[in-house]
Amino acid sequence: MSTAALPAKPLTLMLVCGEPSGDQLGGELMAGLKLLAGDGVRITGVGGTAMAAQGLQSLFPLDDMAVMGLREVVPRIPKILRRVREASDFALATRPDAVVLIDSPDFTHRIAQRLKRTDPSVRTVNYVAPQVWASRQYRARKMGRYFDLVLALLPFEVPFFEAHGVRAAFVGHPVIERAIRMTGGDALRARLGIAANAPLLAVLPGSRMNEVRLLLPPFRDAVARLVKSFPDLVCVLPTVPHVAAAVRAGTANWPAPLHILDGDADKFSAFDAADAALAASGTVTTELALAHTPMVVAYRFGWLTYALGKPFVSVKFATLVNIILDREAAPEFIQSRCTGANLADALVPLLSDTPSRREQIKDLDAATALLGVGSEPPSLRAARALLEFVREAGTTV
Repeated sequence: MSTAALPAKPLTLMLVCGEPSGDQLGGELMAGLKLLAGDGVRITGVGGTAMAAQGLQSLFPLDDMAVMGLREVVPRIPKILRRVREASDFALATRPDAVVLIDSPDFTHRIAQRLKRTDPSVRTVNYVAPQVWASRQYRARKMGRYFDLVLALLPFEVPFFEAHGVRAAFVGHPVIERAIRMTGGDALRARLGIAANAPLLAVLPGSRMNEVRLLLPPFRDAVARLVKSFPDLVCVLPTVPHVAAAVRAGTANWPAPLHILDGDADKFSAFDAADAALAASGTVTTELALAHTPMVVAYRFGWLTYALGKPFVSVKFATLVNIILDREAAPEFIQSRCTGANLADALVPLLSDTPSRREQIKDLDAATALLGVGSEPPSLRAARALLEFVREAGTTV
């Protein structure tokens, strides 16, 4: 962006996320905005450690928002609604040039809806739209009532949203920017005292409290079964602050040597070091693909959430790699299929040099290429699309 394109006064953008994965995306978007606009952009809003590292002073912490599923959300509704009011009232009082709602639709979409009800002139942008193409597609048209623009991560999302009357711009999947950070595996093994030839499993039960609660038991059972075939198996478990205590409590007396890690640097080094991963479905599976780490993917919902949601699902797979390739490159075990026996059986061929392991790594590389690895960073494309949208909407940028 040229100097002439910068605003006469600082552009104010309000960014709001609701959980750690959104905070990571928000931090990357902030870095892209700074690169393009420098001091010509001022950021306010709600975020976590990644956005704080880019200079954000969050209105409130993320802990209350990082929940999913009816059983988990319902007890938190009063607090979530209070945070929705706080965020939307702040936007209405400060009048940012645009409000960017990042992921976490149970939280962020409520803010967009309240803003549009109160003042339709407030410009709202959705970064990481819910996968409405996967279930309850009617929600796409509803989004057009409270979002002015969707920054789409996948190329097929743009025609989908536009067919439902929602303006969208393809920016690429931000997670691919983390590919260069998937290093340090050898150093991590040495630091933790893990032998170079010891089979190493990354255990990733998710960043939400209910994911940890529902997935750690079958993950534990799977590891207990694996040590029968791999007696020198070692596990690493990266975690995030708001679930760290639950993770440590839930992994007491783990059936194999276990190292619990904090921070993104160690997480990415763990992905680089691991021979295979056992992961909750989510952004982490794409990070593993970028690290060329073969994986088995699992997920469990609360029974009511699953029963109510299953009839509306219109895709075959839960994992982005599998959705993109339209086949089960990474084995998935959802709900009742998420058992220790199933997970262990699927992991066995991935923990040593087998044709199955080599084939999955090849598939992971093919999927990440389709996501845009090797092209312009998605956060930069998202920042440019956001600045152009604000300019077109009437602000001199």
